[in-house]
Parts: sequence; C-alpha cells; structure tokens
Amino acid sequence: MVPLAKEVMWMTEFQSRPDAPVNALRALSIPLLRGSLGVVFVWFGALKVTGTTPVAELVARTVPWLDPGVFVFTLGAVEVVLGIALVVGFRLRWVALLVVLHLAGTFSTLVLQPSVAFQAGNPLLLTMTGEFVVKNLVLITAGLAVMSADAPVRQRVARADVARR
Repeated sequence: MVPLAKEVMWMTEFQSRPDAPVNALRALSIPLLRGSLGVVFVWFGALKVTGTTPVAELVARTVPWLDPGVFVFTLGAVEVVLGIALVVGFRLRWVALLVVLHLAGTFSTLVLQPSVAFQAGNPLLLTMTGEFVVKNLVLITAGLAVMSADAPVRQRVARADVARR
C-alpha cells in the first residue's frame, strides 16, 4: 500500500517539472493567435472589397450618412491591410490597437440598430446579428493579447538579462 503523502508528492513533482510541449505551445500561442486573427481580417476584408460580403447591408445601415459602396469597400481594404500586417508581424502594437478600435466600432450596431441585434428589444436575447457582433469581444481580447505580447526590444532584452542571472 502506497502512503497518500507519497502519491501527492509524485503529483506535485509531475506538475512542477518543466513540460516541453506546454512550453512549446506557450511560445507558439501568440504567433498562432496573431496569424489566425490576420487571416480572418484578410478573408472578411476581401469579401467586402469584392462585394460578396453578407454583411454589406448591415454595415451600410449602421452608418447611413456615408455612401455604402465606398464605405464597405474602404472598410474591406483597411481590414485586408490590417490582416496582412498581423500575418507578417508589421508594427504589431499599432496594428493590434487599430484592430481593437475597429472591432470596438462594430458595437455601434447594438446602439444604432438595436432592432436587428436584440429579440423584442431585450439585450439579453441576441439575434444572429447580435451574436455576430458580441463575439467580437473575443477578437478584441485576441487583439489585446497580441498588442501586449509585442513588448519593445528594450523590455525583451532587459527580461532576458534578468533571466540569465
């Protein structure tokens, strides 16, 4: 019979030892997040640029004071540029900030067109459009994670120096 204390100690040792797959996943998670966010932006933006997006009418009705054709096309072009910048890693903190601001702007649909976002005016009962908008909270969080992971070189070098000591 194995004493309970030994079993608990074994579990603690197992959990505290370095785990190579977890460390590899940790190193890959932000680049994968950045890349997937970039692909989504390029894809959705390309749909707007080519006039094949299913959300053109929703976007146009959200900002009725702007020319719908020009606005949807321009929005798509901006999304493609942001997506490419995310994929290639160009000025990530600034690009991620623009991504977050762009995604935050999608919430204007909830304010300007509540009838298409909520069932019977109840903000707890989302329509498909409402779900489409609210899921952007996850994409905003992804943008914030990418932004925070792109520390300036001085900070990365300083952390590396501290880790070596």
